[in-house]
Amino acid sequence: MSITLEQAEKMVSAAKKKSAEIDTKMNIAIVDAGANLLAFARMDGAWLGSLDISIKKAKTARFFDMDTGIIGGLSQPGGALYNIEHSNGGLITFPGGIPVKNAAGEVIGAIGVSGSSVENDHTVAKAGAEAC
Repeated sequence: MSITLEQAEKMVSAAKKKSAEIDTKMNIAIVDAGANLLAFARMDGAWLGSLDISIKKAKTARFFDMDTGIIGGLSQPGGALYNIEHSNGGLITFPGGIPVKNAAGEVIGAIGVSGSSVENDHTVAKAGAEAC
């Protein structure tokens, strides 16, 4: 099972709403169960450099089915996943990527958000993920 376009659009809408509430501008990417880009939005004025980061956060979250912030903790020197960010064509291992699950708990896709502090990125991604 994979995330639908309708679900992805709801997630983008919820993420944009949360971004506006906290007064920031974000790049928001949604990938399906195969880590393929399904939906994307770049809010007016969002950083151009964060476009690719948001997509890679979504893909990273789906590739490993965990929040990118958790992967970041495991990828520090001496960590179990040290240097993992160099795999899969480049991963992003700081907060802002969250896997999305269906009611049965199966991962059906992921959201990646970038454009502000990692705390804000995670907050906006969480709002999007919860809208699915």
